[in-house]
Amino acid sequence: MQVFGLVGNPVGHSLSPPMHEAAYDALGIDARYVTFEPAVDDIGRAIDGADALGVTGLNVTIPFKQRVLDLVDPDPLAARIGAVNTVDFTGERPRGYNTDAAGVTRSFAHHDVPLDGRDAVVVGAGGAGRAVAFALADSGCDVHIANRTAEKAAELADAVGGASAGGLDTLDRVRDADVLVNATSVGMESDESPVPREVLHPALAVLDAVYSPVETRLLREAAEAGATTIDGAWMLLFQGVEAFERWTGEDAPVDAMNGALRARLS
Repeated sequence: MQVFGLVGNPVGHSLSPPMHEAAYDALGIDARYVTFEPAVDDIGRAIDGADALGVTGLNVTIPFKQRVLDLVDPDPLAARIGAVNTVDFTGERPRGYNTDAAGVTRSFAHHDVPLDGRDAVVVGAGGAGRAVAFALADSGCDVHIANRTAEKAAELADAVGGASAGGLDTLDRVRDADVLVNATSVGMESDESPVPREVLHPALAVLDAVYSPVETRLLREAAEAGATTIDGAWMLLFQGVEAFERWTGEDAPVDAMNGALRARLS
C-alpha cells in the first residue's frame, strides 16, 4: 500500500484526504492519504522521517511551504515562487513542486478562459499571490499586482519580472482587465469583497482563491456584473489533481475528486 499525505500545522480542517482518497477508489489504487501535524520546529525531522518510512508523496501547507524549500530539491517553478506544496519521495532525494500555480491555470482552462496575451490583476502579494502571479505571467498575461502594502506588491512584481504593482488604490485597472484573481483571504470570514463592485464588468473572468464560502461576495457581485466566475474550490481541486498526477503518473479522475470535495463544502 502506498502512503500519501498532508503535512501542516494545523491540518484538521483539510479537505485533501477525501479528495485524494476518492481518486484512489476511482482508479483502484491501493493507497491511503493521511495528515501529519508536526511541531513548527520539527518539519525537517518530519520530511526525513517520511522519506525513511517510504511515504510516496506529501502535500505541504502552512506554515511549512517556505521552510520545506530548503529540505528538498525544488523544481525551477517552485524555486522561483519560493514555496513548495508538493513533495515526491520516489527519487534519490525528495523533489519539491508548487502545484498551486497549476491550480490557477487549470481552473481557467477548465472554464475555457484563455490567458495568453490577456491583462490580469492579482489582488494580494502573499503566498497565494506569488503562485498566482507567476502562473499568470508564465501563461502570457500582462500582470498587475495590487496589495494593501504597495512595497510588497512591488517586490513580487520585480520577482515575477515584467509585472506592474501598486496599492489597493490601483484596483481601478480592473475596468480594463480581462482576468482578476483574489489571492487574499478577504471574504472568507465576512461578507466583504476586496474589489470595488463598480470596476467589475461582463468581459472579465474572476477567480477567487477563497473556497469557504464557495460563493463569496466578490463572485456574487462579479456574476451580477455579467463576468465569468470561478470559485476557489476549482483552484483547490486542480492543485490536488496536479499533485496526484505527479505522484502516480496517472490521469486524475477529476470528476470523482471534484465530487468528494464539493460534498464536503456543501
